[in-house]
Amino acid sequence: MLENIETVVYGKHDEISLVLASLACEGHVLLEDVPGTAKTVLARAIAQTIEGATVARIQCTPDLQPTDVTGLSIYNQKTRDFEFRPGPVFANVLLVDEINRAMPKTQSALLEAMAERQVTVDGVTRPLPHPFLVIATENPIEQEGTFPLPEAQLDRFGVRATLGYPLAEDEVEIVRAQRHGHPLAKLQAVVGADDVLALQRSVEEVYVDDLLVRWIVDLVRATRAVEGVATGASVRGSLALERTARAWALLHGREYVVPDDVESLFLPVLGHRILVTTAFLAETRGLGREAGLERIRERAFELAPRPEPAWHEGRPVLSAG
Repeated sequence: MLENIETVVYGKHDEISLVLASLACEGHVLLEDVPGTAKTVLARAIAQTIEGATVARIQCTPDLQPTDVTGLSIYNQKTRDFEFRPGPVFANVLLVDEINRAMPKTQSALLEAMAERQVTVDGVTRPLPHPFLVIATENPIEQEGTFPLPEAQLDRFGVRATLGYPLAEDEVEIVRAQRHGHPLAKLQAVVGADDVLALQRSVEEVYVDDLLVRWIVDLVRATRAVEGVATGASVRGSLALERTARAWALLHGREYVVPDDVESLFLPVLGHRILVTTAFLAETRGLGREAGLERIRERAFELAPRPEPAWHEGRPVLSAG
């Protein structure tokens, strides 16, 4: 899947891996970046890589209603009964473009879908297809007319990633590749939906030693104690970090998690779950959001030092015994 997607999204190996790790551990992705950085292309490429997968796109605007997302029941005069017309949320890959343009009540319509993989309309609960991946985008530079995502919804995203502009060499390849049409038109499926479900089941079998589980919990709890943090990551952050670490290990050819996995995923998994104080914002003004989060990361690792597990039969363990 990774190699296939890289034929249309150039120079973003780690970022694509992060999105696939979220798919593997049944998480969702928030992409925050400027326009034109292949966010939509990435979502469509993932859907086309999975044979038979459906993809839907929601362009968020202030007048978007919750029923535009979930669907609604319409009265059929012939049958004299209400028929449910499913909304775009009933897809394997759902791209929610500029999610912070939608009103809060519409944003909240996604909460049940993302957390429980089902929607309830007119008192009837309907399951969503499997696999189900939400890729939401927001533009950090166009703040006028936006509605900040509530903390409860931010917590539903497994990871937050930034694609960024490509390197000069990659941008040259992008221009060359689109001389005769977009590469997406030629992208073929390489796996089926059953393969993705098998991948998700495989993630459950990846080994995480108790020492690393404890460290993950200590790191998440440390985010609540760092000076300058108003609200740290919740228990959902601990669950997401552990699950994403298992998927990350699997994507790197291992059946066990190592401390490097947790370190690599700390900010992508926990960064959007941390709310800072106004004093911290004033202190880090001019450094940028990422630099401020990196400072919090350093302080959290001071409070919860990295463990050095022993190794036994190729796995990190509490003791060689």
